[in-house]
Amino acid sequence: MLTFYEEIMVLLLHDENGTFLPVSEHTLNRALTGAVLMDLAFANRIDTDPEQLVVINSDPTSDSLLDRTLARIAGEKGVADSRAWIETLSAEEASASHEATIRATALEKLVERGVLQRQEEKFLWVFRSRRYPTIDGKVEQEAKKRISDVLFSDEIPDPRDVALICLVDSCNILRTIYSKREIDRVEPRLEQLRKMDLIGREMAGAIADIERAIAIAAAHTF
Repeated sequence: MLTFYEEIMVLLLHDENGTFLPVSEHTLNRALTGAVLMDLAFANRIDTDPEQLVVINSDPTSDSLLDRTLARIAGEKGVADSRAWIETLSAEEASASHEATIRATALEKLVERGVLQRQEEKFLWVFRSRRYPTIDGKVEQEAKKRISDVLFSDEIPDPRDVALICLVDSCNILRTIYSKREIDRVEPRLEQLRKMDLIGREMAGAIADIERAIAIAAAHTF
């Protein structure tokens, strides 16, 4: 089973050409950070309430990225909620070296699993771009089917599917999968699902706050 942060990267890739969908950098950082927190929550390593995110089990997982994040949270002495941790960790993600980022780790793991292949195009012997075409398209298709099965029904969803939908909704991936008419149709269902998941809801709030701050800053520029 893929981690949430791996599934986010799979959903962000075009099937055929292996390039990434146009999601802003700050939004992607927060989505991937939220995905890591989701993974830790489902591994019973952290828990949340409206006031704080706490470590309930500091034992290693089997994933070095999750363990690194878990140690980071466990080593913090102060009290911080989900939203504060998303802001802190996503800022650290933005400043990390390429090899240490969540997205680089996810892509490397997906290549190792045989889900993606890495292709580099050269121009005058300089690497111009890197693409990750899909080898095993079933992985992406399965993730999209899980999303559709939840969005277009009234059935009680699996908690992992709720978490995945909250993540892809927050970084606008849903709008690349479905038409505007379909999104309008499932909006009430999306709102219902957002209320089911604390980390996903806090992540969406963090993104909205930053987007508002950027809009205000841009307005004051002119």
